[in-house]
Amino acid sequence: MNGINKITDRIAAETQGEINAVRAEAEAKCREIIASYEKQAQDEYERLIMEGTEDGALQTERLKKAAVMEAKKSVLTMKQEAVDKVLEASVKRICDMPEERYITFLAKLASEAAFTGTEEVIFNRRDCKSGTARAVVAKANELLKKRGILPKLTVSSENGSFSGGIIVKQGDIEVNCCVETLVEMSRDRLAAEIAGALFDE
Repeated sequence: MNGINKITDRIAAETQGEINAVRAEAEAKCREIIASYEKQAQDEYERLIMEGTEDGALQTERLKKAAVMEAKKSVLTMKQEAVDKVLEASVKRICDMPEERYITFLAKLASEAAFTGTEEVIFNRRDCKSGTARAVVAKANELLKKRGILPKLTVSSENGSFSGGIIVKQGDIEVNCCVETLVEMSRDRLAAEIAGALFDE
């Protein structure tokens, strides 16, 4: 699936502006949380000192630890939300790419997923109505022919309920090449790269 890796890598690179905005928001939120807890800790410390309580330092330390833990939890949540946003944007950008590129991309997926060359290819309703489905199958059959595989892929009468991509089906066997599925399969690798770009990890 080198094609999807290249596309998702390029999309991740194109979303650098979004990444920078999320990073700035995360850093500001962390500073705000830590500052809030440090002020609480300092206020509590001063109150305890004024009362002559010896455990003021211990209470302050507890509050500081709580602040750090809260900040870490907030950062983790923000990281996950940022990764989810970038992956959602990746799906949308792949589905909205220029028609010729989209057709070439899907044709390559179909030809790579085909085993016998006689499979049917399931598309979403949009791609069937627009004529994209027929163009993809025609191009995929050309690719199969070049590889010496019987070029008899057909457009399925069935429509899928996915944003973009295809499902290649032969009897009960399906190869899911929906865009959402391909991006999700790359989630761990992409999440690490996106988090690294967002948070300098």
